[in-house]
Amino acid sequence: MAALQRRLAAFAAARDWQQYHTPKNLAAALSVEASELVEIFQWLTPEQSVRVMEEEGKAARVEDEVADVLAYLLQFCEVLGIDALGALSAKIDRNEVRFPVNGAR
Repeated sequence: MAALQRRLAAFAAARDWQQYHTPKNLAAALSVEASELVEIFQWLTPEQSVRVMEEEGKAARVEDEVADVLAYLLQFCEVLGIDALGALSAKIDRNEVRFPVNGAR
């Protein structure tokens, strides 16, 4: 994960894009890319959505949008000094307390 963040930072720096990588702009870009992922599934039935990766063209689009979402999320975390995996682990810990297994069914 850290290596990918460094690679993204180097990519942006080489193009002098880091000036645009503010938390606000990265959050907006993340939202746009997540919306592009949603767009792929917008009119699919639940059954079609489960099989989306079986269609070569759609599978490539899904993978591209997932990559875009992850790239912007990693850049957002880098700019704000957030350990994404640590934040996720802490959130799972909180959710295990909030939503115990015996109360989920």
